[in-house]
Amino acid sequence: MSRTARAGGGAGASAGASADAAERSALGGVSAERAFSHGGAEHAKARAVSAGELTGAETAARGASVLQARFEERGGLTRLVSRYHTSPIKIAKAFPLGSGAGVLVMDVSPGMLSGDRYELDWSLGAGASVQISNQSFLKVHPCEEEGGASLRQRFALENGAVCEHLPEPVMLYEDASLLADTEVRLAPGAVWMQTEVLCPGRTLRGEVFRYRRLDNRLTVYADGELIFRQRQRVEPRAQQLAAPGSWHRFTHWGTFCLFGRGADAELEQRLRQLLDRLPQLPGRKVRTGVSRTWRSGIVVQAAGHAAWTVQRVLEEVRLESRKALWSEPPPPFVKSV
Repeated sequence: MSRTARAGGGAGASAGASADAAERSALGGVSAERAFSHGGAEHAKARAVSAGELTGAETAARGASVLQARFEERGGLTRLVSRYHTSPIKIAKAFPLGSGAGVLVMDVSPGMLSGDRYELDWSLGAGASVQISNQSFLKVHPCEEEGGASLRQRFALENGAVCEHLPEPVMLYEDASLLADTEVRLAPGAVWMQTEVLCPGRTLRGEVFRYRRLDNRLTVYADGELIFRQRQRVEPRAQQLAAPGSWHRFTHWGTFCLFGRGADAELEQRLRQLLDRLPQLPGRKVRTGVSRTWRSGIVVQAAGHAAWTVQRVLEEVRLESRKALWSEPPPPFVKSV
């Protein structure tokens, strides 16, 4: 299954006027149309050129679906100051969360098909605080034998910025193939957190590890130095996932990461104690582990038999981790799990 990659400016780059007005009122931001017609284009292009990257329009011209957003702290509040997107992904809603901001990303298509490329770039100015989530599972449909879908995400955090990336679970259908590549760049004092849950497929339809391939990559830089790199390559037809030391009897895998300020031995111990006292649900066992990385990082892994049980555990980990960053944390972006 495939479709022509969706790209270009024009109508594809437009969000609803009423939604734009509401977001500008709440966060002081500007719409993609206004940003790119009143000097925002030059500002975005200058940032992209300095980083060695293309602008949103230039990236879209290569056939990718693009979302770019810039947040800044102004007057003690985090504001969405510029954004650009092309169909089918866009910022559906931005709203204040205390002194920080929350963002909900929408994909107006049925999901990712063979040949689709999504490229999301998030930029946080000094002191900004943002929580990012999406509306529903990332669904990857069956792909052609030599094809696949790709999701590239870049996070650039300036001094003291905090980003919490909280996407809904990833679900690969039978014969699906996905390359997911995330890169994080942290300035001194910045913090990046992510909660990620992987599903084996549409389990109620009997699709358990029938996808073709998942190539999941994460790279983190702190002050220009590489501090973490991970590559998770899952090919169910070529690997013995049910073997001990692999997925064993579990079907769903979750990971919580925290890199930057606060990722120390004290937080590691707090998270271990939290997980030890967290009650297990009858028949819904979740196995967990906590590790501190080589530098400025903590990773929590969780394996279970349903996405919501893994999400529940990792959400408790996130809420506990936030206490290490703020004496009075901004209100959390919470969904029912």
